[in-house]
Amino acid sequence: MSSFKKSFESLKGTSHSATKGVTDTAVQAAQEAVQQVAESSKETANIAAQEAGRQTQDAIGNAADKATDTIKEFGHKLESK
Repeated sequence: MSSFKKSFESLKGTSHSATKGVTDTAVQAAQEAVQQVAESSKETANIAAQEAGRQTQDAIGNAADKATDTIKEFGHKLESK
């Protein structure tokens, strides 16, 4: 009976170690997945910010062009009077 108990305890220890190894691996994989998602989100946010900046610069440029055209037209109207 004593050897059976030792074998059982050994098996219990082995299965505990195996379970811990699987759990550690699963936790590590989950942490890596979360890190990848975080990095991907950060990259997406940076790309969106760059695009928003580009669109803002385009809008400012268009508004400046229109303002310049309006000032020129006003100047021509003053000259013709």
